[in-house]
This record gives sequence, C-alpha cells and structure tokens, in this order.
Amino acid sequence: MKKRLFAFLLMFIAGSFSVFAQVENPTRWSYSQKSLGNNEYELIFKAAIEPGWHVYSMYTPAGGPMATVLNLQETGKGIELVGKAVENEPKKEQDAIFGVEVWSFENEYTITQKIKVINSSVASVQGTLEYQVCREGQCVMFDEEFNIKIGEPAVAKENMQPVAEEKDAQKDESLWAFFWMAFIAGLAAVIMPCVFPMIPMTVSFFMHGDASKAKAKAKAIFFSLSIIAIYTALGLIISMLLGPDFINWLSTNWVPNLFFFVIFMIFAASFFGAFEIVLPSWIVNKSDAQADKGGYVGAFFMAFTLVLVSFSCTAPIVGTVLVEAARGSVLRPIIGMLGFSIAVALPFGFFAFFPSKLSNLPKSGGWLNSVKVVLGFIEVALGFKFLMVADQTYHWGLLDREIYIAIWVTIFTLQGLYLMGKLKFAHDSDLPYIGVPRLAFIIATFTFVVYLIPGMFGAPLKALAGYFPPQETIDFDINRIVRDNVKQISVSGGAVASGRVRSEACESPKYADFLHLAHGLDGYFDYEQALKCAQAQNKPLFIDFTGHGCVNCREMEQTVWADPRVLDMLRNDYVVVALYVDDKTTLPENEWYVSEYDGKKKKTLGKKNADFQIKKFDSNAQPNYILLDSRGGNDTDLKQHVLAPARGHNLDKDAFVNFLKQGLEEYKKRGN
Repeated sequence: MKKRLFAFLLMFIAGSFSVFAQVENPTRWSYSQKSLGNNEYELIFKAAIEPGWHVYSMYTPAGGPMATVLNLQETGKGIELVGKAVENEPKKEQDAIFGVEVWSFENEYTITQKIKVINSSVASVQGTLEYQVCREGQCVMFDEEFNIKIGEPAVAKENMQPVAEEKDAQKDESLWAFFWMAFIAGLAAVIMPCVFPMIPMTVSFFMHGDASKAKAKAKAIFFSLSIIAIYTALGLIISMLLGPDFINWLSTNWVPNLFFFVIFMIFAASFFGAFEIVLPSWIVNKSDAQADKGGYVGAFFMAFTLVLVSFSCTAPIVGTVLVEAARGSVLRPIIGMLGFSIAVALPFGFFAFFPSKLSNLPKSGGWLNSVKVVLGFIEVALGFKFLMVADQTYHWGLLDREIYIAIWVTIFTLQGLYLMGKLKFAHDSDLPYIGVPRLAFIIATFTFVVYLIPGMFGAPLKALAGYFPPQETIDFDINRIVRDNVKQISVSGGAVASGRVRSEACESPKYADFLHLAHGLDGYFDYEQALKCAQAQNKPLFIDFTGHGCVNCREMEQTVWADPRVLDMLRNDYVVVALYVDDKTTLPENEWYVSEYDGKKKKTLGKKNADFQIKKFDSNAQPNYILLDSRGGNDTDLKQHVLAPARGHNLDKDAFVNFLKQGLEEYKKRGN
C-alpha cells in the first residue's frame, strides 16, 4: 500500500511539474538541399520524432487534425516551385472522433519540395513549417523557421541533433510485402460505398453479351485487364502530373460529385427496370462496325467508368502508392497499383466471366431481378452521399442532416416493403411466400430503419458518421432545444435559478460567429473579455487551451464535458474561455506584437493564444485546462493565481469533477 501511494505521489508531482515547468519539443529537424541540374534543387526537410509522438501529414483529409503546412519565401524574387511537396509514406487510420481517415508519421517524417532558381541573385530560401505533434492525451503546436542556403550542406536545428540518414534499404519492406499490402487494400476498397454498388452494373452489361461463350469469356478477361491497366495508369498519371491536390478536388469539388450522383441515379433507374444500360451508339459506330471490336470497346468503356466513379472514395486507400509515385519511385508504385487493381478487378471479372450462369437463373421476376432492385435502392441511398459532399462544401443548404436521414429512412422503408412483396416493379413476378433468407433481409432492413429514425431528432448515429452531414446542420435537435430552454429558464430566473450575477461587463463574445463551445455552453474566446466578465460575476475562470485539429480535445469534450455534473459546474460556477491555439484568423494590425518568448511577430488569433499559454503557464500542450482566480487575472505572474494543478487529457470523469470542485473551494478560501 505504501509503495502504491509513493508511486502515485511521484506521478502526481511529475505530472504537475510537466504542466508548469516544461515546454515539450519532441521533434528534431534538419534542412538540406540537393542540386538536380538546370538550376533546379530539391529541398529536403527531415524530422526525427521521439517515440510515442506523431506528426500529421500535409495531405491529411479535410475535417481531420491540423495538417502540416510548408511556407516558402525566397530572399530574392527568383524561385519557382516545381510540382507539389511530397512526403514519405504515412500511417493511415480511421479516426472515430473526426470521422475521417487520418494520415500521420511516427519516428521519421520527410518532406521534399523541388524548386527552380530563375534569378542568380537568390542566395537562400526562407520559410516556416507549421505542424502539430501529438501523443496519447497531449498535442503540441509548433511554428519552425528555416533558412536554407543554396549550395551549402545540410543544416540541423541549433538546439537539436541532426536527423539520421535514410534508412537502410534492407529495412524497407520487400516488394512482395508491398504488393500484398496493396492487394489487401484493394479487397477493402471493393466494399467502399462507391465501388460495391458498381458490381451489378457489370452483371447488367455482360448478361446481354455475345452468344459465343468463348467470346464472352474473352471479353470478360479483357474487361478485368482493362480495370487493372486503367487504375494503374490513372493513379500514376494523377500522382506524377497533378499531385495530391487533384485527389482532394475529385473528392470535394461539386462538378465530379454532382456527376457521380447523376450516374448513380441512372444506374438505380436501370436496376428498377426503367431501361437497360447499353453502350452509346456513337462508340459502336466508331468501332468500324465490327461486332468483336465493338464488344471490346464496350468492355473498356465499362472498366473506365468503374475506375472513374470509384476513384473518389478509393483514392485515400491508394494514397500511399500515389505518394510513392509522386516522389519519383517507379517500381514500387507499379507493383503497388498492380496489387491494388487486381484485387478490385476480381469480383467484377468473376461476374463478367460467368454471365451465362446468371442468365440461366429464373428470368424476369426471379430472384436475380430482386437482387438488382434491392441494389437499386442501395444505389439511390449511396448516390446521395456525393450530392451531400457538394452541398456541404459549397453551403448550398439542400441536404441538412434531418433531410438526408429522412431520405434514407424513406429509401430503406420502401426496400423493406419491396422485400415483403408490397411493392412490385415491371419485371417482378408474384411472390407466393417469403423464404427464410428474404425474411432475414426484411428484418435487417427494418432494424436499420428503426436505428435511423432517432437521428432525425439529434441522435449522433456514430456508426454512420462518415455518410451523414454534420450534427450542426440539423434543425430539430432535441438535445439543443432542451439546452436552450434551460438557458431561458436560467436567465428568467436570474441569480436564484442559475447562480449567475448578471452584469453589463459581460459583453457579447468576440469570434462567436465562427468559434463555438461544446454542448452549447456560453463562454468566450478572448482572455481579456472572459476575465472582465469573471471579475464582474465574482467567479473563477476556466481556461481551455484547445485547437480545431486537436483530437484529444474533442474526445475530452465528448466524453468528460458531457457528464451532467461537469456541464452544470461549467455553466453555473465558472466563466469559460476557449483559447484556440491553431486558429488562422488574422488579428487587426494594431493588435500585432512581437513575442517576448521567441521574438516572432504574432499576427493571428491562434499564435496569440499559443504565445499566451507558453508565457503565462510554461506549457504548449493541448488540451490544457487551467482554473484561475479571476481576481488576480490582471497580474503579470498568473501561475500564482492558479487554483488547482492543471489537467490535460484524462477521461476520468470523477477526477475532472473533483478538479472543478477543488478549484471552487480554493477560490472561496482565497476570497475570505
């Protein structure tokens, strides 16, 4: 027992010391350049990352943690960028908090940017690297400056050691391992929402193929090989010529997303029996009127359509291979794309190779038509995801969350009724009875509908977060309505109902038009404003050092802040101020200043807040929660007015409640 108590005390002391007396710096950077001839150079930025920490990619998908940003400025006006900056292979994981795939680097992170010197007077290249370093429960923001002199050897940061040389080739994974990794990724891509629904399209096309089995199978083989060839070529071309930004354009721009939406609706209409999908006549006419040649052209067209439509959601999976291609590797991207595309082509090739077996099944009205109709419903549901992406990106306001969920509820309710035989399409036959497999699908369908319905009234539906619009777009959110009613009752009840002392000093918060607190909490985003309000209300200050891209911050808000005890104290006993350290909002020029800590000019809201955290509390990690005696909030030394040891990422709700209670008790003691 004594040993446990001693260990606990050591951990507590160490944790408290780390908050108040240590500024984390878990990366070691070096910068170098390599001449490529013809006045072109390759700038290389390497970071050695301490074990347990990770840095986020420049190309981590939108909506995720803060991505690394490379800013270049030349000393003379004579440098041009050649292509996009490229990175070594990132680690990719689906993040439950952000709802997107997150790209990150551990141990080593390398960025390469090609430039061309077009003015001989240019002597060096200056710039900054803005990035976020995280580990379990902690994130740290950095803004590194560099100055690379053209023609000189590599330079490491003055207070750090040089980064190690490139890893030995023997340590790199074998080409076979890379092939199988890509193959497995391809199998995973088959069940992606814009790939799997494409499978019936091939059935529809090849079921009406050549009478000759030999020709049909040859065309099926050609179709599969076309998928492999097109995917590999398209991936390499996009990576080498257009760069990662094109992938983001394909995923978010309204033009391709609207096009894919229309394509999916056309496919769905065909599955419902409105018409048969056939090759456009002008393509057949240009094939020299040869049936065989026309057939192969049709197969190639189908393969190209498949790759084009599916590429927007398979691009994140093949991103590793694309990065390899972009940085100049030749063999690895070919091997990787080959493995990936073979896996994608397998199910399509299988259905295309055996269309006669599908044709021999019961004809119109048989089970095959039922499968096509069910897949038609799924096509409609998944097609709306493309329209949702365009709607959210361009703020059209067409598909708010409850409207989108209502569409899905309607679609899958109709699907359930169809499976029960209550709806019939033109090619359906009578349904004399319901078999066990069909009954299982009916139960699954209506269970899914019941699961969806609460989402129209504010339920998060976390299992489908990536398919639905953000929670903030819902109009009728019961949770938000309850919170608003509580606020109105509290305001009308004055100090008795809410514990608040109303004061004119509590002005409307700055930046509230684009910054918000979790769970509808009232609060501020500017320290001076919050301090003034806290002093007027005679309350302590709850300072939340946070960030837009801080996954640990979001987890604390969703898990710990959501506790009713925590919310009650934050609403009634504290004045809350959230200071975003990564916000890019430019401050008015009269608020710019040069930091006493690092001598850099602070021009944005985020850099001002980050500088405030470091100078006043000797910490640069997020989340970081400070309980401050507002009566001493104007002093130069704020650490003496901290009411309790600061807390970071810790999902212990009871401990956080005790933390808030300790702050209140200490505040009352100091006031006596």
